[in-house]
Amino acid sequence: MCDNGTKMQMPLIGDKCPEFEAMTTQGNIKFPQDFTSKGKWIILFSHPADFTPVCTTEFMTFAHRSKELSDINVQLVGLSVDSISAHIAWLRRIKELTWKDMKNVDVQFPLIEDISMSVANKFGMIMPGQSNTQAVRAVFIIDPNGIIRLIIYYPLSTGRNFDEIKRAVMALQKADKDKCATPMDWKPGQDTIIPPPKTMSLAKERMQLSGKQYCLDWFLCFNKES
Repeated sequence: MCDNGTKMQMPLIGDKCPEFEAMTTQGNIKFPQDFTSKGKWIILFSHPADFTPVCTTEFMTFAHRSKELSDINVQLVGLSVDSISAHIAWLRRIKELTWKDMKNVDVQFPLIEDISMSVANKFGMIMPGQSNTQAVRAVFIIDPNGIIRLIIYYPLSTGRNFDEIKRAVMALQKADKDKCATPMDWKPGQDTIIPPPKTMSLAKERMQLSGKQYCLDWFLCFNKES
């Protein structure tokens, strides 16, 4: 629900990303234009509140491994319904913490201030029955055309998996580049799936593929990647 009691349509996979302007820990941004105009993919992720334990481990991990995402042309953007002052205090405290092999972690990606919950409501991050005042742990992957390509929601008690989020981005990038699909547990360098045939004649031709393409059956064919 929005503040005025009207229902907000949740964006879905394939929808144009909602646009907004906001203050962040890195200054004002226009979203997603500031990043898509540079050809960037975006990971927009929300958390329930600053100074919460699960979120702290996530921010330490995202910041510690952020170069892995920048190397594949991805911009991280965080969001919670806290103030800039709270964000700054929390990020300064995070830099003082040590967890696993992470210490002196400097969070340099923008963290959005959303006290009014306007952005959280645009993205359907306020879940009835979960919380009226906190954004759930959501992940939106947005492509350089500003299209939402993947949405993941986590319960408040469950931390995200960095490797899976990174893998999902790379799978989407691979699918776009090579017009293919990726199988279960796909990782870069592994075989990809050829889109299914749309006619009987193409289905017959599929069973005669050779070389770097092969089929298990007419509807399940692969490109050899190595």
